[in-house]
Formats: sequence, structure tokens, C-alpha cells
Amino acid sequence: MELASQQLVTAAWILVGLYAAVILFFVIRGAKKITNMDDYALGSVLFSPYAVGLSLAASITSAATFIINPGFVALFGISGVLSMAIALPFAALISLVVLTKGFRRHGTTVKALTMAQWMQTMYKSRGYGIFFGFLSLLLITFVVLICVGLTKVLSASLNIPELYTLIGIVIFVFGYMMFGGANSMVYTNTIQAILMLIVAFVLLGSGYQHFSEGVNGFLDKLAAIDPLLVSTTNESSFLFRDYFEIFIAQFIVGIAIICQPHILTKSLLLKSDADVNKYLAVGITAQLLFFFVVFTGLYIRLTFPDLSAGGTPIPMDGLVSAYVVSEFPVFVGLLVVMGLISAGLSTLEGLIQSLSTTITKDIIDPLFGRQLGLSGNTGRAVLINKMVIVVLAVVTVFVSWDQLVNPKLSVGIFAQNGVYAYFSAAFVPILMGMFLKNVPLAAPVTASVTAVVVHFTIYYGQIAIPFTRATGENPGVAAAVAIVCSVLAGAAVYLLQQKKPR
Repeated sequence: MELASQQLVTAAWILVGLYAAVILFFVIRGAKKITNMDDYALGSVLFSPYAVGLSLAASITSAATFIINPGFVALFGISGVLSMAIALPFAALISLVVLTKGFRRHGTTVKALTMAQWMQTMYKSRGYGIFFGFLSLLLITFVVLICVGLTKVLSASLNIPELYTLIGIVIFVFGYMMFGGANSMVYTNTIQAILMLIVAFVLLGSGYQHFSEGVNGFLDKLAAIDPLLVSTTNESSFLFRDYFEIFIAQFIVGIAIICQPHILTKSLLLKSDADVNKYLAVGITAQLLFFFVVFTGLYIRLTFPDLSAGGTPIPMDGLVSAYVVSEFPVFVGLLVVMGLISAGLSTLEGLIQSLSTTITKDIIDPLFGRQLGLSGNTGRAVLINKMVIVVLAVVTVFVSWDQLVNPKLSVGIFAQNGVYAYFSAAFVPILMGMFLKNVPLAAPVTASVTAVVVHFTIYYGQIAIPFTRATGENPGVAAAVAIVCSVLAGAAVYLLQQKKPR
């Protein structure tokens, strides 16, 4: 299904080449300043809080926000907007403010390079650090989501098969992340965030003609396709069936979603506490706009009422790509394609950096460091980190191709299952570490194990939630229940330990 015009394809090849060249320039510039793993993970350069704030917004926003989630809204309508553009962002941004300030206080004290190291130093347990190192491997699911999203966009824009597109993306991005690290990420993320801001305005304004008869006229057009598209709940979806799924589960998930290493560790790039408020103000403002891009899904449904083009059904993950290459003039289409690529790359870079650092510092070093001679910040640690990135790249290609060929509705469901399990396990230990004193190790460990067990039990068992229409088939519901159980379990152990005579 080739929807892109020949002019768009030719221009896209030229622009993608130029874009790659600019990124490589900054990577080479950043790589010159990397001498050890600390530099790779945290950077060795003083950054403006405004640049880091834009970098934060770019790394929270991903291919999910720009490429995948509008597809859910195109399928299921207003209920998806309420869930993804209002409930989750409201909770996430409040959580970001609270957790950033607390995490930075402890993170800068111990210079924690990764979430696992933060857990280890906070609770003085090497074993708990290693546990979180292995738990971080769940974030590979998010890497896969972004690679699938980027593959859909570039394959449609360049008119090349998805497999070759996927391999090219992985080789390029994982390749330059072997050398750039945090020094190049803030440069590239800032450029990407600016592009994404422009594209967010373009996408949100692209359906202005649908409002020619006002908001009611817009809703009437959607209702003519399917009345459920304008309903605040959607019984045909396993994500937005009732208000528990749309608001309560998403609010709980939104609070906890900030507990991801590539988000919280971003504040450690600030060299002064005085910069934190400026950093948060810029990041949150940009982020609010990015979250609302899912509204574009409603324009997509009006453009493709039966979700097909030329009689060929469009996969949910390909709806945004199809909309962009078929609806926009060449110049605007190119701009949007660049923005969508930026949305994917910004988070992908952060995930590769944090995942490879975690595997190197929190799994390989404590388990095999002595045999490999990794003591201290040696060049060998940086070399091992590069080898880890190569392995991650190979795994990513195989799993991403499987999701391109055999998705369960969307790669978004696959990614939510893994990522939600991870931050469900991290949520209570982070809260306890930042806001309580003399926390016994048993409390965060119990909370983490409870979260992982409950999440996967409810998801794979598709267990129904009493008094609601929700089931564990929705990863957000599984995560919300896991987080609540984790809070209760962790709090119970903490209170019992406090009552024991010292």
C-alpha cells in the first residue's frame, strides 16, 4: 500500500539523510567528552535548564504519543482522548514535580547513574540493586514499540519494505548511541523537542476544516461513522469500557509512570538546584501539548472512516503514517515526518542509554566485574557497554519484527505490559526512599515483588475487576491494581517493622 507521492518519497530521502548527518555531528561532538561510564550516563557538560527541560519533554514523549496512541483514538474515539490526553497527563505531571525534586536530592548525593544503583544505595542492598537491574530489562518492550513506530513512518515515507527499514533504524540509532551517551542526548533531544513542538501544532491544526460547523458539527460527523466514537466510554474497546479504565486506572498509572530511569535521571543533568523550577516549567508546558496530539486520531478517523485506504485495511499502528503521507502537501508532510522521527528517537536514545548503563553497571559489574576487570571507571567498562548495546540491537530487531507481523491490536499493548510492570515495581520503593526514614529493606522488596506478581497474574489471567467492566486484558488496569497492592503490602511491612522494639 503506497500512499506517499513520488515527490514526497524523493524529498524524504534527502531530508532523512540531512537529519542523520546533523545527529551524527552532535554525537561526535559529545563523544569527545566521554572518558568513563559516569560521563556516558550523566554527561560531563553544563546544560541550560531550558535545554534539559525540552530534553525531558522529548524523552517522556515517544513514538507512543505521536505515532501509536492516536491510532487508539482513531479506533475508539473520545473515550481515548479522555484517558490519554487528560487523565494520565494530569496525574503524570503532578507526579513529575514531586518525584523530580526528591529524586534529585538523593540522586545528586550518591551520583546514581541508574535506577538500580539508586535502589542499591538507598537501601544498602547489592542484591536489591541487581534485582532492579534485571527488572529493567522489561524496558526492552518500550524500545520495541518505538522501533515499530519509526519503521511504520519511514517505510511509508520512503516506500521501502518494513524489514529493511527496521534494520536500518536499529543499526543507525544503536550505532551512534554506542559513542554519544548523555552529552549528545541533550543536544539531540533539544533539537528534536523543538521539531516536535512545531509538528504538534501542525497535527492539531490539520483537522480545522472538520470544525466548519462548530464542535457539535465535528461530533456529529464522528457519530455518523460510529456513535461510540463520541461516547465517553466505549464498550467495543478493552481499554476504555468504563470510567474505572478511563480515569481511575489511568490516574494511578499516571502517578507511577514517571518512575522510569530515563525520566527521573534527567534532572541529574542540572548542575544547580536553582535550575529545577525552570527545567520543570519548560518540560511540563511542552509535555502538555505533546500529550494532546492524540486528538489527531479523531481527524484520522474522519479521513479514513472505515480504517482502510484503496480497499486495503490500515493496521492501527500505521494509521498516523498513512494520514501524514496521504493528507499533507510535500513540504508539510516532510516536516511532520521529521517530527514523528524525532518523537521516536528522543525516547529511544534515553532508553538505550539507561538500559545499556544498567546492564553494564548493575548486572555485569556486580556479577562478573572481578573476572572482567571492571573495577573503577576504566575504558573496559565503556567497551563492555558498547558490546551490550550490540546485543540489545539484535534482540530489538527480532522482537520488533514479530510485533510488526503479529501484533495484538497494537505494539502499544505489548509495550505497556512490560513498562507498566517495571514502574509498578519501582513506585513504592522510590516513594519510601524519598519521603520516609529508617525504611527496612523488607518493605520495598515486598512492594516490588508484589507489584510484579500481581501485574502479570492479572494481565495474563485476564482477571475481572469487581464492580467494573475492566479486566486484566488492559495493561493499565493490571498495573493500577498492582500499584495499589504494592502500596498496601509495602506499607504493612513498614508499619509492622516500626512497631517492633528496637
